Amino acid sequence: MILIVDLLLMLIDFTYSILSAVIQTFLRPRLKCIEGELCLITGSGGALGRLFALEFAKEGAQLVLWDCNTAANEQTAKLARELGVQVHTYTVDLSKRQSIYETADKVRAAVGDVSILVNNAGVVAGRRLLDCPDELLERTLLVNCHALFWMTKAFLPRMKARNHGHIVTIASALGLFSTACVEDYCASKFGAVGFHESLTHDLLAENLDGIKTTLVCPYIVDTGMFAGCQIRKELRTLIPPLEPLYTVQQSMKAILAEQQMICIPRLMYIPFLARALLPWDANVATYRFMGGDRCMLPFIKNVETKTTNGHIKSC
Repeated sequence: MILIVDLLLMLIDFTYSILSAVIQTFLRPRLKCIEGELCLITGSGGALGRLFALEFAKEGAQLVLWDCNTAANEQTAKLARELGVQVHTYTVDLSKRQSIYETADKVRAAVGDVSILVNNAGVVAGRRLLDCPDELLERTLLVNCHALFWMTKAFLPRMKARNHGHIVTIASALGLFSTACVEDYCASKFGAVGFHESLTHDLLAENLDGIKTTLVCPYIVDTGMFAGCQIRKELRTLIPPLEPLYTVQQSMKAILAEQQMICIPRLMYIPFLARALLPWDANVATYRFMGGDRCMLPFIKNVETKTTNGHIKSC
């Protein structure tokens, strides 16, 4: 009897969730106010990180900016301060766990409790698997995936104590379906997606409804990170690289609407669903038709002119 009741309740929740999602698709959702919130953004010296900082500043949030590039990070801080918000900068190597924990302690002592965490930083080795040194593969996984664990362990406890916060994971469409030649990046982003989803379930299981999560999965963004990457010529106008500002603005709408997940553009939901529903050979045929098996080859060839310490920086 209990099973039947639980099944009925589940079906009611299931139906409500679908109807709610359909309604939100057509109606403009109410956006929350984040004025005065303390927002930490990793990778804030890069293109996307800088734009995120400026968008959060426009909403009135105080900023804590982390990046391994001090000069670029200070430039972001300068632009954000011109918008009238308080900004605190820290130089951090996200591949080093102790660096994250020590800097987190400094932030709590000097600034306060972070209530919005935007895990944006990332790298890609830009080498084919058998040509890639092990240390570059490891660094991709450390920055893009392991750092999410360490960042969350550093800042989630205070969010839980107040049942208030928001954790944003900037993943990638390549964390939902993969492509050739960038095994390190795809694996790290699959890991990021899995971590984020598991964390969200964990918070729900603890009834911490005041802590929100948002997973952002954009298609390739035109920041130079994947310069040269090209799908089939005839399809490039249909799915061009995303403009960085557009990507951040769409992400911000999802964050402020407390949307659990967003794929940018929405067309990216199609291969995500196809991967789950279609046979493997059907997915491979579609992948080859779109040029996915060759799209990263120009990027690999260009990698030598786009690297910094062996890695291409994320946005």
